[in-house]
Amino acid sequence: MARAALAMLLLTSLLLLLFGCASPAAEKYVLEITNNGPITTGAQATVHANLNMKNDSVTSDLYHFNWIYAPLILIEKSEQEFNSIINVTGEFPGTFPISVWVTHRNCWLCRPVARNVTVLQITEFITGNLTIAKIEHSRFITHGSSSSTGAVTRISFCLHDPSHYFKSASFVYNWDFGDGVYQITKQPFVYYNHSTMGNRTVHLKVIAEWEQIGSIIHEREMVQKTGDFTTALELLDAVQSIKVVGSRETHVMEDLNLSLHINGTPPLALCWLIKAECIPLEGEKCHLVVINGSCYNLSHTFSDAGQYCLSVRVENGVTMLQTYHEIKVWPAGIHPAFFVLLCIALVSVMLGLVLYTTFRSNTQQKDLVEVADFDFSPLSDKSLSSHSESGCGQICCRSCLPGSQEVARESHELLHSFYKPVKTYTV
Repeated sequence: MARAALAMLLLTSLLLLLFGCASPAAEKYVLEITNNGPITTGAQATVHANLNMKNDSVTSDLYHFNWIYAPLILIEKSEQEFNSIINVTGEFPGTFPISVWVTHRNCWLCRPVARNVTVLQITEFITGNLTIAKIEHSRFITHGSSSSTGAVTRISFCLHDPSHYFKSASFVYNWDFGDGVYQITKQPFVYYNHSTMGNRTVHLKVIAEWEQIGSIIHEREMVQKTGDFTTALELLDAVQSIKVVGSRETHVMEDLNLSLHINGTPPLALCWLIKAECIPLEGEKCHLVVINGSCYNLSHTFSDAGQYCLSVRVENGVTMLQTYHEIKVWPAGIHPAFFVLLCIALVSVMLGLVLYTTFRSNTQQKDLVEVADFDFSPLSDKSLSSHSESGCGQICCRSCLPGSQEVARESHELLHSFYKPVKTYTV
């Protein structure tokens, strides 16, 4: 252990010496270095270095990449004009710096044109991560660590093995969902469904076993590696409904107050937009607010009359729901009730005129109609003569007026018969 500590100290001092002096040429180049760690002990990691020129006026030349990777073991190295790749492995866990600097190939004693360093992490355990996805419409949708209650949630383990170190291993997965439910599978995923909302912690223990030839006695032996992984699972109620409470009509330059009632677990990301047409809201082209309750009050003032639509989208990390609310904006001073009252008044006036005209016509007809009562019995002559002598005013009022010199006579027959009447009556 003392030798290892001394070696790391010397390596650190050497890196500080190399990277402490800045070169004027380093300002013209950019050296990028990456690795695909973390890896488990015995596996291989790939470190990639790429040289880029900041200025196009810099002349291209042949370069040489110089690596420092001790105490790691170099497996393979490749180099091209502007990049270099090395594969290294480690027999014990730890965090190891890997540095590289670039010089002109024909000038080893010249100052480096660029330099950089990366850190490789090596562990003795299995490396990977857990992912949570919800099944919607036969598709897997990832919402971080959140899912909705009552929905089928898929929890998967993704093995990180860039060098295929575990290609011949067999795996066993022990799941603990944090609510007293345990499950053992041979597949790296499991389906989970729970109807109660809340926060849970999912634990997974992965066991890998494979057979390999021993390094000492050269006999086949079983090798086992394990890994423990944890992820948080947040079960939320899905956004089930959005109710817009408020008027659908307003006037220009008047405040329209609406209330949005949402059935879902907060926090909720609410996005609203008012346009002439109802449109689906995508991205951030709307007024975005985050609410911690189930109600949001909205106020808006219209400057122009017309037909508008309020589009609302609400999501809580697991589900998304959208609704629309149509709004009619009238010009200032005009209310739809005014038109209703005007129509009622017009209908009432027209109806009154029709009733008045009908009643007036019936009254005039009654005044002009004269009813004659004739008696065609044999005794009618006597009664008629006596009646005419006593007072003829009942038959024709105009003929009996004082001072009248004319007597109205009726010379036309009331009915045209097919036979000649026996007697003719003259009035």
